[in-house]
Amino acid sequence: MRIHPAAGFLAPALAALLCFFALPVLAGLALSLTDFDLYALADLRNLRFAGLENYARLARDPGFWRAFANTLGFVVVGGPLSVGASLGAALLLCARSARAQAFFRTVYFLPVVTTLVAVAVVWRFLYHPRLGLLNRALAALGLPGQDWLGDPALAMPALIALAVWKNFGFNMVIFVAGLQSIPERLYEAARLDGASRWQQLRHVTLPSLGPTLAFVALMTLVGHFQLFAEPYVMTQGGPGDSTRSIVLLLYEQGFRWWSLGEAAAIAVVLFAIVVGATLLSRVRFSARGVAA
Repeated sequence: MRIHPAAGFLAPALAALLCFFALPVLAGLALSLTDFDLYALADLRNLRFAGLENYARLARDPGFWRAFANTLGFVVVGGPLSVGASLGAALLLCARSARAQAFFRTVYFLPVVTTLVAVAVVWRFLYHPRLGLLNRALAALGLPGQDWLGDPALAMPALIALAVWKNFGFNMVIFVAGLQSIPERLYEAARLDGASRWQQLRHVTLPSLGPTLAFVALMTLVGHFQLFAEPYVMTQGGPGDSTRSIVLLLYEQGFRWWSLGEAAAIAVVLFAIVVGATLLSRVRFSARGVAA
């Protein structure tokens, strides 16, 4: 049997995918079909095959559906805001001189390289109802302060604002690279036809950024479904479960209550949701590309 020369180059990557992706996914799926808990951790003879019992329990659990709704709201609201802020910042950067562009690109990218836990702690103090700078700024304007992290109606928007500020710099760099790859002759032809700046943006920039926009939207979608550190550090899922995400619920079930079988079921459900949302987004972007 003759082995293709490329197999030697592909083997290390395929082995890494098998060890660090395929096997953990299969192990998580197998674990979700058991009642693995603290007792089974102490003695594997206590382990029992539960079948789909964990999934049925999740379907009946209002807490899971609340966490799913919170995560979906974070994705639906925070995702477009993050992509829009990234694109806006990239457009502003490309309109500046090369020296100013390098400076502002570094400044805007700094939140990305900062530890998320440290950023969340700082923002928690910014949101403090009595000592926070945000409420002090509102007081200086004659406006009443808000309990940003204690009000169920404001807690999730507060986390979304943090996530947008923290993550938009990474996508901004990708958009800048996409904008710089657009041929200048397209803009020259548009200006000769009398196109305004808005028309150039709509008919030249955005269509040319189609693949870049699809990639950024997809990566943002996947990242936002994994919401964990922000509510874990800032709200612990409160107030009243208004910020409890699927990943935070998974963590609590697995490492607070030691219900590892149910935690694995949550992980499998989240995996299926992310895969489904990814495939749906790819189909929608492909359809728009064909229509264009």
